[in-house]
Amino acid sequence: MTGGYPDDPWALLAAGATEVLASADGLDVLPGVAARIRRWHQVDRIVQSLPAAGGLVGESPALRRALRTLVEIARFSDAPVLIQGESGTGKELAARLVHTLDPKRRSGPLVVVDCTTIVANLSAPQLFGHERGAFTGAHSARSGAFADAHRGVLFLDEVGELPESLQPELLRVLQERTFRPLGSSTWQKTDFRLVCATNRNLEELEKAGRFRRDLRSRLSAVTVDMPPLSDRRDDIPALARHFLGQVLQTKPPVIETAVERILTVRPYPGNVRELRHLLAQIAVGYVGDGRITVGMVPEAERPGAVARKGTTERTLRAAVREALDDGLDLRGLKSAVAEIAVEIALADCGGQLGRAAERLGVTTRALQLRKAMPAPGAG
Repeated sequence: MTGGYPDDPWALLAAGATEVLASADGLDVLPGVAARIRRWHQVDRIVQSLPAAGGLVGESPALRRALRTLVEIARFSDAPVLIQGESGTGKELAARLVHTLDPKRRSGPLVVVDCTTIVANLSAPQLFGHERGAFTGAHSARSGAFADAHRGVLFLDEVGELPESLQPELLRVLQERTFRPLGSSTWQKTDFRLVCATNRNLEELEKAGRFRRDLRSRLSAVTVDMPPLSDRRDDIPALARHFLGQVLQTKPPVIETAVERILTVRPYPGNVRELRHLLAQIAVGYVGDGRITVGMVPEAERPGAVARKGTTERTLRAAVREALDDGLDLRGLKSAVAEIAVEIALADCGGQLGRAAERLGVTTRALQLRKAMPAPGAG
């Protein structure tokens, strides 16, 4: 715009403008305008050429916004990226996209570390590596994630679960780009791009004293929000065809209107991951080259059952809200629900591990291990 800078440029952005430039005569900003248009054209071209990848399929405005941000960050910067979103929204796919599009890092490795599996004081070797004899059982030297990700991308999944004792160690590596394997006196250099994902609010964790402020600032140089499936329902038919094609390993069959309607209106607490699981169940009943019909929809997903499921979900929500009001945090809630579910399944199945494991959707071995673990807070 000409005639000086507006008093409230933010209102223009809120109204839909992408950028605000001010000029006396409109000529001095032309190079900047041209550069921005070229950048936007490049980003849009890359977004349109992206291969179909799981939860990143669709044309909804919410998904397109996230993809444009991802593409611009990955291709034109080397900044750390924090990917936020509910479970099942495609955060790992987004991280892999950053690795694929980064011209400097894509020839290097993508190293994935699930922070939910990291245990304080036990998992440092997973990040730092270790020398032979560094601890009991270290029969040979092994590299860790910091070394393995050299010249590539290190993806820390669910970084909000990173133990507090390891947070300053990670910050030091990010600042100094050096680390020392356990049992070694030699500092090693590493150069990687960091991508993190979380379904938790790091700012709230910081306020609760469970996440370092300086580390949060470092990780969130650029933040991308992956939209939940509830914000992109128009993408569900395309996602359904994509997943059916993957499962059936053939051209996606036509989905009857009644089935598509069920898929589109159904709630998805697990987001795209839950939709993919449902389509895998539907594909079990598919035979030949026909359509996806109502008879292939599992009984639990049919209209009457979905209504009952809605009642169950409301009851569960009320119980979770009461537990949160009583001071139980997410980690404690997960543990408590798991313990209660195991107790109920075992009681209903007369103590038979095999039947209880089947009802819980886990292996018998996993249930045996859980029963053998000490209760939280036990000696």
